[in-house]
Amino acid sequence: MKLIRHGSLGKEKTGIVLNDKYYDTSAFGQDYNEEFFGGGGLEKLQQFVTQHNAPGGGTKLPQVPAGARLGSPVARPSKIICIGLNYADHAKETGATPPPEPVIFMKATTALCGPADDIVIPRNSKKTDWEVELAVVIGKKASYVTEAEALGYVAGYCLHNDVSEREFQIERSGTWDKGKGCDTFAPLGPWMATPDEMGNIDNLRLWLTVNGKTMQDGNTSNLIFRIPFLIAYTSQFMTLLPGDVISTGTPAGVGLGMNPQVYLQPGDLVELGIDGLGKTQQKVVAYS
Repeated sequence: MKLIRHGSLGKEKTGIVLNDKYYDTSAFGQDYNEEFFGGGGLEKLQQFVTQHNAPGGGTKLPQVPAGARLGSPVARPSKIICIGLNYADHAKETGATPPPEPVIFMKATTALCGPADDIVIPRNSKKTDWEVELAVVIGKKASYVTEAEALGYVAGYCLHNDVSEREFQIERSGTWDKGKGCDTFAPLGPWMATPDEMGNIDNLRLWLTVNGKTMQDGNTSNLIFRIPFLIAYTSQFMTLLPGDVISTGTPAGVGLGMNPQVYLQPGDLVELGIDGLGKTQQKVVAYS
């Protein structure tokens, strides 16, 4: 299945994608949140969808109005966990040594927004940057899981732009978090795809353009630490709850790594996509 949430900010309804069309599932009666993922919600939703199959094919579910806003396909998770420097080419371009163990940092859950919502450049920002990433959504409570069993804890996958303010992140002392958690810095979606929709997660192209110019064009085959290891590793340090998001890192091509460096400006248009997870675009606006 492919899950969406649609409607105005803070009032999103649930939905699914069938044959590239969006359908409303709000009659299902439950948001796509921790309770949903942890309580067998995906199986119950599949039963609900099947019950609404139309004779001769198709569905009796109502179609989402054309042009409707999409929200994050996952209602606010307890945690957005990010992995830094997880592509060797990205580590090299930023002057960093590939890490011997995964670098973990957090994005504030208030950074979460819809896939096509505007990216707001924060007040006093000089270096707002882009990062296309594959995000993993956790499907059940995970603590001290093994690498061999880790994929059994995955509910699905999403397209994520790990928007970053590099001055806040690197030059303002302390951890990376202050440059990662600004409002609108975690556009997620357009949809969450369950694992059966994805094929080989170790061979997914991910790309990003700014104003039509290709900045990033990578593949998950180049991850330093692969998804099962990341889930198992992270679960050694914190309990992962259903609906939590792990964003797995970005390939080369970020503004920080360019010479001279290039950063987002008001009016810029960012477009990004991943195989199987669709594509989206975000307009960059100034804080007001």
